[in-house]
This record gives sequence, C-alpha cells and structure tokens, in this order.
Amino acid sequence: MPLRLRLFFSGLIVVLFLIPGLALYRELSKRPDIWWTPRAMALSLAESQDRVEIYARGKPLGALLEARQLWIRDETGSRAVAIREISLRFNNWDRVRGGRVPLLLAYAAACGAGAILLLLIATGRLAYRGEQRAASD
Repeated sequence: MPLRLRLFFSGLIVVLFLIPGLALYRELSKRPDIWWTPRAMALSLAESQDRVEIYARGKPLGALLEARQLWIRDETGSRAVAIREISLRFNNWDRVRGGRVPLLLAYAAACGAGAILLLLIATGRLAYRGEQRAASD
C-alpha cells in the first residue's frame, strides 16, 4: 500500500478509534456517588418496605417507632422518634452498573477492532497488490 494511503487510513482509524475510546473513558470515569437517591426524594419507611428492612436488636424499625421505643437525645433533651422523621436514600449503582455492561462491551469491542485495524494498516500487513493483468494480453 502506498505510504500516502497508509497514512490516510491510519489517521482515519485513529479518529474512528477515538469515538468509542472517549465514550468508554467517559463511562468508566463517572463519579460512583452520583447514583444515590437525592435527599429531597428520600423515601419514607413505609414507601421503602419493598426494598429494605431495617432491624434494631432483632426488631423491625417500624415496630420500634410505633411502640415509641426509639429515642433521640439532643441538647434540648430526649424525645421519641416518630415514623415521619425516618427517611431512606438508596444507592442505585447496582442497577445502573448492570444496565451499562452491554454498552461498555460494545465500546471495548470497537476499540479492539480499531486497534487491530490500525496495527494492520500501520505495519503494512494489508498490502495493496493492485490489479494484475491477464497473462494472455
């Protein structure tokens, strides 16, 4: 393959390699703490019962709150904690991570294919042989 074509195709492959490469880097470098439920959207204890159960000394937290057995002591004194004062935030990283796997695999496959193509073109392994004329001409 002529040097000019080899340089052109190498540059093209590098540009095409950067597209999934940068997308893969962006996905893998996201902050892991952004997947928490926002504070303003924290769920009450009753709303979160399908996802979490909290126990204190072997008893469910809801039962302890209803029986007024859970107390908080602060600078104003001690008082029982009400059910409405409890809210929960969830880390949804496990759900997001599972959904990202196919996309990350596709990006990684595209990067691998681009690297192989670049290696083949840059080293001249894809030799351009041109058209050969028939021997009977």
